[in-house]
Parts: sequence; C-alpha cells; structure tokens
Amino acid sequence: MDKINIRNLDFSYNGSLVLNNINHIFEEGKLFSIVGPNGSGKSTLIKCIDALLKPKKGSIYLDEKNISGMSSAELAKKIAYVPQSEHSTFPATVFDTVLMGRKPHINWSPSERDLKICAEVIQQLDLQDITLKYINKLSGGQRQRVFIARALAQQPEILLLDEPTANLDLKHQLEVLRILKELTKKGITIIIAIHDLNLALQYSDHFILLKDGVIFASGGKEIISDKNIEKLYGLKVKIISENGNCFIIPLALKETIS
Repeated sequence: MDKINIRNLDFSYNGSLVLNNINHIFEEGKLFSIVGPNGSGKSTLIKCIDALLKPKKGSIYLDEKNISGMSSAELAKKIAYVPQSEHSTFPATVFDTVLMGRKPHINWSPSERDLKICAEVIQQLDLQDITLKYINKLSGGQRQRVFIARALAQQPEILLLDEPTANLDLKHQLEVLRILKELTKKGITIIIAIHDLNLALQYSDHFILLKDGVIFASGGKEIISDKNIEKLYGLKVKIISENGNCFIIPLALKETIS
C-alpha cells in the first residue's frame, strides 16, 4: 500500500532550486534511505514531507490525502520527525522529553497508557539509567537517542529521521537501525537521510539516490553499484559481498584517477 506519494515536487531557497521535479512513492512498512552528498537536498526533502517546508510546486499525498489540506494536529498523529541535531536548553528530564511525544494524543493529562508507552520506548532505546537526568546535561549521542525515543512515543505511521546515527557510537548506530527495521514489521514507514552507505545497506529496503536536487536512481540494493556511487560522489569504489551483505570500499577520488 502506498503511504506517501510525492508528485512533481520543486523547492527553492532564495530563488535557488534545491529540489527539482521529485516524484516518488513510499510504500507502507518499508525502510527508505535517502543518500547523496552534502547539499543534495536530502534534509529539505524530509522537511517537505513533514510539512515543515512548503514546496514551490507539486504535491505530497499521505494516504491519498494532500498534506497541504491537513492540520498540524492531524499530521502530528501520523508523522514524527527527528532532526539531525536539536539543541535543547530547557531543563526537562529524559522522561518528560519522551512524554512530549505523546502530546498529539493527550487530552488533559497523561493517561496510564501514555506513561506505559513512554516507559517502553525508554527501555527500547536503552535509556533506563538516565531517565531522571536533565537532557541538557547529556552527551550528544544520548540526546539523539532521547529524541528518537520521543518520536517513537508519538506512535507515528511515518517516521522521518535526518541522520539518525549522527553522534552515536557504533553499538548504538546498529541498535537504532535495528529498532527502526523492526518497526517496519509493524507497518510503520521509515524514511531516513543517511551518509553511511554501509550502514544503510544492512537495514534498508529501498534507496533514493539524490544529487543536485534530482533523483537519478531509486530501487533496492541492486542500484548501489560502483557506477552509481561514482556518479553520486565522484568516487571510485569496490563493492564486496560477504555472508549475504554488501560493503562499499572507497578507492580514490574520480579526479585523482588517471
């Protein structure tokens, strides 16, 4: 089932075209990775899907309904967004921060169900030991996991994440992506912007290769070829397979190869 349908989308910053004629369908219950060099439009595309940015042209449909006609409250019950970085100076505890994810569902005060959901995602993200600590006292990696937990507490149908593994150590990078992959089995559509192709290859169902605001390839692991990587990054690579997994080994910059 199609969850998100992007049609003929353009977006500009200060008159400069950042996204150019984007068309793509995001199916329900899959993990999509948007990959590309810095400035390719990955973060902008995610913000357009979350209606944080308004496109210059084109439309985005959620369950065949144009998001431009949906209220922020309606969208908040469907879509959760985790930015690449969030600087919080508000003296809230980890638990209170995660509880904020329940805001679209709370009427007057948190119910037992709201508190239970928060406790579950705190355990899921391995945050039990810092539940009562203030978020502005945490490391960057700890804060990142708290913000992901807050998004999960929202119980969205679509989860958007901009560089979700940023600031995380290797163990928690793998753990966060494993959790995201598990969520797709519950029918949640996950869309991430990510730089680390080797991490993306282990967990993603679908890839979108974005360069200069244009999608030049999309599909499964078969599109992660040496030719496409060279076109995307100007980088020669070798792709190896081991135990059913693919790995990308950078060789040399294109311009340095004679």
